[in-house]
Amino acid sequence: MLTSIAIRDLVIVSHLELTLTGGMTALTGETGAGKSILIDALGLALGEKADADMIRSGCERAEVSAAFDLARCPQARDWLAAQALDDGDECVIRRVLVRAGRARAFINGRSASGAQLRALGDLLVDIHGQHAHQSLLRPAAQRSLLDAYGGHGAQAAAVAERYRRWRALDDRLAALEAARAQRSERMDLLRFQVQELSELGLADGELEALDAEQHRLANLGHLQGTAAALVEQLYEGEAALRDQLGRAGSALADLADIDTRLQETRELIDSATVQVEEAAANLRQYLDHLDMDPERLTAVELRLGHIHDLARKYRIQPAALGDTLAARQAELASLEQDDKDLGALQADRDAARRELLDAATVLSAARRSAGERLGAAVDSFMQELGMAGGQFAVAVTTSDHDQVGAHGLDAVAFQVSANPGQPLQPLAKVASGGELSRISLAIQVATAALGGIPTLVFDEVDVGIGGGVAAIVGRLLRRLGEARQTLCVTHLPQVAAQAHQQLRVRKQAIDGQTYTDIAPLADDARVDEIARMLGGTAITDTTLAHAAELLRAAG
Repeated sequence: MLTSIAIRDLVIVSHLELTLTGGMTALTGETGAGKSILIDALGLALGEKADADMIRSGCERAEVSAAFDLARCPQARDWLAAQALDDGDECVIRRVLVRAGRARAFINGRSASGAQLRALGDLLVDIHGQHAHQSLLRPAAQRSLLDAYGGHGAQAAAVAERYRRWRALDDRLAALEAARAQRSERMDLLRFQVQELSELGLADGELEALDAEQHRLANLGHLQGTAAALVEQLYEGEAALRDQLGRAGSALADLADIDTRLQETRELIDSATVQVEEAAANLRQYLDHLDMDPERLTAVELRLGHIHDLARKYRIQPAALGDTLAARQAELASLEQDDKDLGALQADRDAARRELLDAATVLSAARRSAGERLGAAVDSFMQELGMAGGQFAVAVTTSDHDQVGAHGLDAVAFQVSANPGQPLQPLAKVASGGELSRISLAIQVATAALGGIPTLVFDEVDVGIGGGVAAIVGRLLRRLGEARQTLCVTHLPQVAAQAHQQLRVRKQAIDGQTYTDIAPLADDARVDEIARMLGGTAITDTTLAHAAELLRAAG
């Protein structure tokens, strides 16, 4: 709800601060006084196009500030939170126009773009008039209003959710099918590689063992010759080390009998003799079991050659062949699973589409039924509003299943025939601004309890009407004001008398400058203003009594 608005140096307003309340507020004043200045300022604050010509003559900047209470507007609070512009239940929008620069905008003290102002403004205020934007002209708003009126918003949300699920499955399936040929080629290659690497049968530790064996077999002659020579030197030759140590041990034994301090040295010689004998025995045993089969060397070298050839083919180290096999097996399993998933995914996609179409079909029927009820209700209000013979209908056009979307199968259009004999046509094509305003009023009253926008503004919705119809317009606006804050610019006393609050717009000249002032009216001043609207400049006791009667009748 709009709680206050402040204007400085805008057009013919020097300085103005207004506090607004809920209910219906009427803005009245003499012709040319600038009754629409408040509406223009509010539109400017909500992102309408800024023009330096709107700055008051002789001033370099103009400013408009509008404060809103968001306690009953959760959509606006959620939007502000998503934009990191929230500040509790209060929102202050400020727009600054600079003659020599660009306009600036602020939401809750933080800089904002014009697009952000317009997006927030669409959630806070709906302006109805001949030259103002109207959410009711947008097909999306008409569809949402119909869903709200019919009480099937939850069904519409379910259709949107089913559409998102079907779309996600369909996109994933399309991606898998598009890659199917490439995936098939990759799988053929992987199967060949897995078979090739598996047939190699490389066991853990086998490569190291083969390298060691090949090195030994390749040096077999050297091993045999050197080992035999060592046996000769240690044990079997004429000057064998074992014999020399034996003689040394005997000599030390004789000496140790003379000097016991040589006993330890003698024991060391004896120990060395024993170790030489054991070494010679080990060498003889090694020679006895030394494999002299040349075919084994050939087999080992062939096996190693196969391993290294395969490693070069895959451009890896031989030791990485096992890991490469495991990786290829895992990738092949994943791709084979994708093929299995393809069938399951297609079944899921088809099931999701059937669920979507079922839900959309049910929603279409609900919309058609609600459209008939809404059309009849608005049509009835149109007759009361001086549009006798006019018609209003809600056209729900259901498309083929191939055209299903996030909002279902339907295109919703508000259609109007303003005069008898004229065909129904889209609401946006209604030529007369006054008729459009009254039609919008009828729609708003018919759906008053449903709208989520807390503040409605009607700019001269009473153009071209009078008498009893004017009283009906006033009563409808008052009824609307009981549901949502309603501001109305009017020149009809029957409409103004129905308002809960009345603001008088007055233009005056001071020191050669023109100023517009807007002020709330107390009860006595309000009687005078209604009397002026009834009788012009000549206010009599009769017009005053009539004005008082209009106010009493409004309650």
